[in-house]
Amino acid sequence: MSQMTIEKLADADFPTRWGHFRILGFEGTTQNPEPCNEEMPAPLVRIEGAVALIMGDLSGVPPIVRVHSQCLTGDVFHSLRCDCRQQLELALATIAEAGRGMVLYEQQEGRGIGLMAKLRAYELQDHGRDTIEANLELGFKADCRVFELPALILQHLGVHAVRLMTNNPEKVAALETHGIRVIERLSAIVPESAENARYLETKRDKMGHLVG
Repeated sequence: MSQMTIEKLADADFPTRWGHFRILGFEGTTQNPEPCNEEMPAPLVRIEGAVALIMGDLSGVPPIVRVHSQCLTGDVFHSLRCDCRQQLELALATIAEAGRGMVLYEQQEGRGIGLMAKLRAYELQDHGRDTIEANLELGFKADCRVFELPALILQHLGVHAVRLMTNNPEKVAALETHGIRVIERLSAIVPESAENARYLETKRDKMGHLVG
């Protein structure tokens, strides 16, 4: 396993429509990372970015945490092809209601394949492939994400146990592998639509997500 080092780059006030947060910027560096696409040369160094949106005091009782992968198309443009924006807003609303918690927002667009590759995958999906088939046809793994950076950020902030909001058992396993205890999994299920039904079906049937 490649060893990642992290650095905190920023810490600022961050008011939102869900309430008052702090926004912290982190950067993680991995030497000789495992390639996601075997058809492309492996990088010598991979640099990842993530932000932590923090509300309230995280000490004491394990806080609600959402590890969210960047989705420009869903989070910004409100795409109906996925459930990403709805999950993000559910997490922010749930944390605001509790008065404390954290969203870790990672730059892992398109399950880690990047924005342009994700749009190419969309094109393949328009011709009948599901999300997994499209990634594989482009030469990528089904899911290229790694969740070491969120675990290291939590450790840096002194948070060693969480209530994780996710439908993805792999996120639970990844955090625990990197030393974060998940004492409870909170559902991140949001309403299904005609546009994202196949997307959610693939998540459930091929990736083991706890939806539907």
